[in-house]
Amino acid sequence: VGEVVVFKIKDRDIPIVHRVLKVHEKPDGKIELLTKGDNNRVDDRGLYAPGQQFIGREDILGRAVGTLRYVGMVTIILNDYPALKYVLVAVMGLFVLTEGDQ
Repeated sequence: VGEVVVFKIKDRDIPIVHRVLKVHEKPDGKIELLTKGDNNRVDDRGLYAPGQQFIGREDILGRAVGTLRYVGMVTIILNDYPALKYVLVAVMGLFVLTEGDQ
């Protein structure tokens, strides 16, 4: 509990990085996790696949060992404003075209 993990939800392309909120161990020894984003008011059950209440070990891709604050905001902004992606690609293309050998 408290560790930050990277996990992937079935039928979603982008991995999620959130903190483990609760650990449930079943009688058969299987471990299930409930996660929550630090800035979210509720747990991640709304993000999980339909009918899924917890994530299992098979959903875990890894754990976080460091932080780069606000880098995830870039993804959110680019998803909210798709035209911005084209502007950034155009600007990068301009840099490539105008960069001369020195």
